[in-house]
Amino acid sequence: MAKLVSKTYGDALFELALESGRVDELFQETKELLNIVRSNEDLTKMMNHPKIVIEEKQKIVEDIFRERVSRELIGLMTMIIAKGHYNEFDSVLEYFIDQVKEYKKIGTAYITSAMELSLAQKDSIRRKLLDTTDYAQFEFIYDTDPSLIGGMVIRIGDRVVDGSVKSKLSRLTSELSKAKLQMP
Repeated sequence: MAKLVSKTYGDALFELALESGRVDELFQETKELLNIVRSNEDLTKMMNHPKIVIEEKQKIVEDIFRERVSRELIGLMTMIIAKGHYNEFDSVLEYFIDQVKEYKKIGTAYITSAMELSLAQKDSIRRKLLDTTDYAQFEFIYDTDPSLIGGMVIRIGDRVVDGSVKSKLSRLTSELSKAKLQMP
């Protein structure tokens, strides 16, 4: 159900952004709104509170965001509240952001390495990914995991390239355990 809600409303917002020629503007605004919604637990509790009526929730959203957010996003929020789906609101925003990224050919690469990468290494990875994918640009999320021993793991969407020493050792161990030793 959650995927259907995020897809339905996210697609509607994306179509609106395309038709109005405001893809970039709504993209930036949506990313900021997602940060606000995620960082404000009190707002989420209030919007999900069963004793606060829908009309009051809608008025609260309009009062809070009137001068800060476009009328399209306020309209989306009030519609989602009216349908009782506020708990899916961040998923709707994430879906829209992903749609825009795909449209603008912006990839998100998760890079996990055994140790901190230098700027030169990061630049080399960026150039290699731009050359080997259809993306025009990337957002990079770097992490370190010393258990990898060496190398790195790169994840873009559902594709994973595991070039870590840990993975190579694991494959080697598996292959050696399958090998039958032949005695002369």
